[in-house]
Amino acid sequence: MRITQGQFSFLPDLTDDEIRAQVDYAISKGWALSVEWTDDPHPRNCYWHMWGIPMFQIQDGAGVLYEVNACRKANPETYIKVNAFDNTRGVESMVMSFIVQRPSVEPGFGLQRTEEQGRTIRYTTHSYATQRPAGLRYGA
Repeated sequence: MRITQGQFSFLPDLTDDEIRAQVDYAISKGWALSVEWTDDPHPRNCYWHMWGIPMFQIQDGAGVLYEVNACRKANPETYIKVNAFDNTRGVESMVMSFIVQRPSVEPGFGLQRTEEQGRTIRYTTHSYATQRPAGLRYGA
């Protein structure tokens, strides 16, 4: 099951050249860039681990790609994404976010149904990856 979060998630994985093109576009807009990673891609897990510090006023996309590759090397079987933040008054939010690396195997999510009082039915999703301890969720 392929995780579909952020932009381009329904497309094939981006190449480094395509990532660089998106980063260069963000830089041309004056957006701050950051790299994040996680081994728990649950849709409500908005707190991914930040790789380094946000890159404010960066002028060259090669610097961002360098950080992406360093994060890939340190976290080979995790999800890694690039974020772009627009600090323009009135916007002040994430305007671009896309996954640049996925684990070799994506186990997906389970759906748990619970019947409660008064015909109420509640559904909860859980990541199959979280059935293993952090750091051991993907790979051999």
